[in-house]
Amino acid sequence: MKILHVISGLTQGGAETVLYRLIKASHTEMDHVVVSLTNIAYYGPRLRTLGVEVKTLEMSSGRFTLFDLLKLYRIIRAISPDVVQTWMYHADLLGGIAARLAGVRVVCWGIRSSNLDAKKSSFSSRIVARICAIISNYVPNSIICCSEQAAQWHQSIGYQKSKFTIIPNGYDIAQFSPSKEKAASLRAEWHINPNELLLGMVARWDPQKDHANFLSAVALIISRQPQLRCVLVGHNIDQYNTELKTLIESYQLQDRVLLAGSHDDIPAVMNALDLHVSSSAYGEAFPNVVAEAMACGTPCVVTKVGDAPLIVGETGCVVIPNNPSALAQAIEQMLLAIESPQGGEMMQACRNRIVEHFNINRMVTLYRNIWSKYVL
Repeated sequence: MKILHVISGLTQGGAETVLYRLIKASHTEMDHVVVSLTNIAYYGPRLRTLGVEVKTLEMSSGRFTLFDLLKLYRIIRAISPDVVQTWMYHADLLGGIAARLAGVRVVCWGIRSSNLDAKKSSFSSRIVARICAIISNYVPNSIICCSEQAAQWHQSIGYQKSKFTIIPNGYDIAQFSPSKEKAASLRAEWHINPNELLLGMVARWDPQKDHANFLSAVALIISRQPQLRCVLVGHNIDQYNTELKTLIESYQLQDRVLLAGSHDDIPAVMNALDLHVSSSAYGEAFPNVVAEAMACGTPCVVTKVGDAPLIVGETGCVVIPNNPSALAQAIEQMLLAIESPQGGEMMQACRNRIVEHFNINRMVTLYRNIWSKYVL
């Protein structure tokens, strides 16, 4: 099969990461082409290294014109794919319409957000999602969603219920695996002593991720945890982020929190941590970082957003969003469990859950089955 993917961009976001992993795991058996509505960003060069053709429309983020639709139509006509798979709202709308105009028989949409809060999501995304709901009975053959909660919410605003298929994100369990060597190396680079507990959060600087909630929780427990250090990893998580630095200073955590910025070796980051926290306030559908940490044997505390509770199952703690005291209590509870005689068993249970339910081969098979259902 020849699959043409249309995606809003190729930065280090959740949808972009899943697209890259899906193609990396299947490019030898299927012909993939990727069209970014914006630019090549982070994953474009990496996809090209795999031998995948990557095209860009260089659109302004969140905005498109009839000329952009025409450019995409011409690309699809020239490539003549068996399937057009789109990723995220703007790509669903633009890619879906262009594919139908180009005569493509199989169009699959991809939904990656759990909801669209009017106060926190862009006006453009909310409008495009509503338009997609209206035309969802006509444009896509299938709507692939990574989260059960996300599927239910989109159906509640008018998306065609009968077209939904849930495909959880998948992970390369050989790449994301426990490694004492990686842990020791990165902790030494960060100047974390072996006897110190390292709490971390891997998330870009974004209101959705709610770093304030995380830092407020840490401030509540730091006096009782003299051996606790924290590291924040992600885009714009560095010394140049004055808003974040001011937030850290307001909680008097300058000596306890390390700002590590973006990192290319996320498996090493997850191995270096004793506990990973996802403090998101809204919008998450299927947070990759939670499963990535667990695959490396690192337990997690998560907020009840999207399918994060489904990922951790019985292996971690789940708390309500926007509640620093509840988050602090869960963190302390998990730190005690990690240091207990049963800590090793808990770490193994985390990895076993990802291996069993969320490995990359299962995800590839489910996508292939959907595409084949309409092509063959």
